[in-house]
Amino acid sequence: MTPGGQLKEEHEGILLMLKILDKVSRKMKKQGKADLAHLEQIVDFFKIFADKCHHGKEEDLLFPEMVKAGIPKEGGPIGVMLAEHGQGRAYVRAMGEAVEALKKGDQKSQGKFIENAKNYIALLTQHIDKENNILFPMSDRVLGRDLQNDLVEKFEIVEKEKIGVGTHENFHKLLGELKEIYLGS
Repeated sequence: MTPGGQLKEEHEGILLMLKILDKVSRKMKKQGKADLAHLEQIVDFFKIFADKCHHGKEEDLLFPEMVKAGIPKEGGPIGVMLAEHGQGRAYVRAMGEAVEALKKGDQKSQGKFIENAKNYIALLTQHIDKENNILFPMSDRVLGRDLQNDLVEKFEIVEKEKIGVGTHENFHKLLGELKEIYLGS
């Protein structure tokens, strides 16, 4: 498997959690409440799995190799992806702050959570589409097979060192549980 192929597989989990987040946000807007534990788990998924692990693999490993291979960072697709990662982090941070305020009884924070969730869903959906259909195929073309194999091995190290052994699997279990609750089986 190529690095892009592995990252595309991770995108499937992220897209599923975005669907769950959309459903949770809509339910919160309609009913005026939400399961705070689920909100925390969703925010943690995006902070740890999507950002620390997935974006970490891209930013620390794949993108630098693509730059070495001649793909421009500034003014090119990599620069756009990095800027969008930063914007996504701001939305996730704001959702996390809203959850903390909700836990303290500040019901007005629901609006903040819903708005940032909506923006994050829109951003990440189009971001993933660009990576899957433009950036990753580009990486497959410009990076040699040996380098690609090396990157896939380094991705495994990132999972163990950055998020811990078993964390990836635990997030997939969480995805399954929340999918059943919010999207049906």
